[in-house]
Amino acid sequence: MASSVSAFLRRRCRMSRGSLGMIQSFTRSLNSQTKAAAVLDDPALNYVIVQGSGNSRTAVLNRPSTLNALNTSMGNRLQKLYEGWENDPDVGLVALKGSGRAFSAGGDIVGLWQLINKGDREACKDFFWTLYSFIYLLGTYLKPHVALLNGITMGGGAGVSIPGTFRVATDKTVFATPETLIGFHPDAGASFHLSHLSGCLGEYLALTGDKLNGAEMSACGLATHYSLHAKLPLIEEQIRNLVTDDPSVVEASLEKYSDFVCPDNMSIIQRTETIDRCFGHETVEEIIDSLEVEAASTRDPWCISTLKRLHDASPLSLKVALRSIREGRFQTLDQCLIREYRMSLQGISKQITNDFCEGVRARMVDKDFAPKWDPPSLEQVSKDMVDQYFSPLNENLGPELELPTMQREAFR
Repeated sequence: MASSVSAFLRRRCRMSRGSLGMIQSFTRSLNSQTKAAAVLDDPALNYVIVQGSGNSRTAVLNRPSTLNALNTSMGNRLQKLYEGWENDPDVGLVALKGSGRAFSAGGDIVGLWQLINKGDREACKDFFWTLYSFIYLLGTYLKPHVALLNGITMGGGAGVSIPGTFRVATDKTVFATPETLIGFHPDAGASFHLSHLSGCLGEYLALTGDKLNGAEMSACGLATHYSLHAKLPLIEEQIRNLVTDDPSVVEASLEKYSDFVCPDNMSIIQRTETIDRCFGHETVEEIIDSLEVEAASTRDPWCISTLKRLHDASPLSLKVALRSIREGRFQTLDQCLIREYRMSLQGISKQITNDFCEGVRARMVDKDFAPKWDPPSLEQVSKDMVDQYFSPLNENLGPELELPTMQREAFR
């Protein structure tokens, strides 16, 4: 927890020296680029509602029928709200939560799939540009931020919460980055926050899409606090009544309602040695070979289920995801987001593969759970195919994502 506060203070000190005017200039330009003016007339504004007055504001993701899946309108709305609150001297604290049984299940991938099938490439680019730009804003935010991760928190839902100052997980929290199972890659900043977990836990989560509960999120550092679901009304009331922009005061308030919990003996947190031994290899093939040796010698059901997850995933996505996590370990947040934007556009372009559309069709649309991956095996995934995901965008897919790194400094 102390590291979250110190990182926040370093961020605010770096940016407080005459940069607000430049930030405001950038955000006006960004709003224009992402067509925010048009979004202001969008009836989907009620997909993000605002609670609170005085010193605190809470943004509520409000698409419970889709598990608060994020779309472009929601990203623009969040960007506009957060910019306004950051520049408002009367607002000291910002929070984010979801309505219903989810914080956010991630990006609206079915909506994205529909846009791809309609050939609306510009709308697809707007989606990623808007979401990643907001994630960078959150990761460099000048005011304390509290994300209440109650319920399903996956993919882009993790992206719009983990870069903030504080993340409160509960006994209802379910975290995952399941992108390889739909022919995509862990994005929305995942290559940054997963790669900074201890050992090879990031590789494991990125490749398998396995779930963590709230206690596990707290134990590995993805969450800064853990509280029982029943205490959330008390936490929310505390946030509403705080009059401060001091992260240490916010932290002390969250600590009042924190519960001590340890992952049980079956948790993957208790398997760090095995995970590091198997997922520390250089290639996906070597990782699978190591797991097969482990399974043969121990007959551990966990090894068998992990192998099944890897065999169910897109072979190309597995190789792309592994390289992404390994690169993210040596990059700042902005570098990860810029690279992920490039990878995302390459991944949906159909110039390399149709795996994303096929994965969404199989799991989310037709629900036959029988995707036909292309290529169908790891042996058929060439180095050139993987390299193309990381290649600069051509004229048809460009320009590259632009972030205000001169005004809002990223962090490691």
